[in-house]
Amino acid sequence: MHAGDADAICPLEFRYGRPEFRALFSREARLRRALKVEAALAATQAELGLIPPEAARAIGTAAEGNAVTLARVDELEAGLRHDVMAITRALAEKSGAAGRWVHFGATSADISDTALALELRDAMEGVRDGLTELAAALVLQARTHRDTAEIGRTHGQHAVPLSFGYKMAVGAAEVLRHRRRLDEARGRIAVGKMAGAVGTGAGFGDRADEVESGTMRRLGLSADEAPTQIVGRDRTAELTNLLALIAGTAERLATEVRNLQRSEIGEVAEAFDEDRQVGSSTMAQKRNPMLSENVTSLARLVRAFALPPLENMVLWHERDLANSANERVVLPHALVLTDDILRKMAQVFRGLRVDTERMRRNLTEAGGAVMSENLMLALTGRGLARADAHEILRSLTRDLGPGSSLAARAKAEPRVVAVLGADGVDELLDPARYVRAAAEKTDRVLAQLESELGR
Repeated sequence: MHAGDADAICPLEFRYGRPEFRALFSREARLRRALKVEAALAATQAELGLIPPEAARAIGTAAEGNAVTLARVDELEAGLRHDVMAITRALAEKSGAAGRWVHFGATSADISDTALALELRDAMEGVRDGLTELAAALVLQARTHRDTAEIGRTHGQHAVPLSFGYKMAVGAAEVLRHRRRLDEARGRIAVGKMAGAVGTGAGFGDRADEVESGTMRRLGLSADEAPTQIVGRDRTAELTNLLALIAGTAERLATEVRNLQRSEIGEVAEAFDEDRQVGSSTMAQKRNPMLSENVTSLARLVRAFALPPLENMVLWHERDLANSANERVVLPHALVLTDDILRKMAQVFRGLRVDTERMRRNLTEAGGAVMSENLMLALTGRGLARADAHEILRSLTRDLGPGSSLAARAKAEPRVVAVLGADGVDELLDPARYVRAAAEKTDRVLAQLESELGR
């Protein structure tokens, strides 16, 4: 825990998330965004001749400085029991005679939802950077280990060889799919509104469309094309479900590291500071995959946060407040934690220790069984029925373990030797054959991913 955090309740305040990313969701930052929206509204109305230009300048000056304080807003809200009204009153106080024009024609959700759109836009950019950082770390590992042979595993059992580089390329491709999803969704999610009490814009009169489009233009946003009193909550639901997908990928990658770091496998390990880091308070030998376990835990929480925004899509008529309270919790937490797990997984893969010798040893200790597919296909290709070839290999690999080898058994099997010869058996059981294919596919995948990362 950091100094000054002794009274903190939520771990987000002192344990999880980057400080600069958490700052996006601070109460001060949210106040400044709301004031920015009010100023943009006034400037647009002045441009359209709906309020005096000098009034818009005064409102803008009061909104852009530090004249409106959080303390004063809190003081007003204590009596008004309305957060946006407290902001508009505080802004009006500091705008002098121009205060009469603050919030002219608007409704609270015009300000709060548009300010939220600014917040989500900035936060999504941070998440995008995290996706890029993680993908780049995976691509580097994929390049480094494009032809590093490793046992492939399905159902937790040995399958056939692949390269560790290809495993990393698969992860990088998945991460970049999420970045594409985020880019595609950003225009649907970060939208504001300036359309009044039930979304018709009636309070702005004949210039309603111009007020809304001009305000959004100043803020760098697009407008919800058909809002009610609020921006459609299908948009935030889309965001949190996208974050849930990203969290699912992060946990999948973290789980892969955790499994491969198991003592029985030992093919990779998270970086460990031998001078200072401690793995256990009692078992001094422990070197645990702590970051990957932390990501696993937090990713499950991010996915849980996808549900409330789906429920928030169902509101009464043009709006109610059933969404408001949970959004104050869900959106910052889901975004901060998603950014956090992406940065942690990038750290894991940048510092990942890959034990190529252990990978080689695990391959050889499997007795060659992982190459049974290649032998079966060769037998089939040279005249045996596939079912017969499969049955031969199923029999040859039964109870295969330390001290025995598929090569020796295959060379002792007349039906195999008759078709392939002893030298042919050795060649077909060489894992390098499969790894060459994996390395070539890794190159093809990385060529596309590296081009995309450069954009």
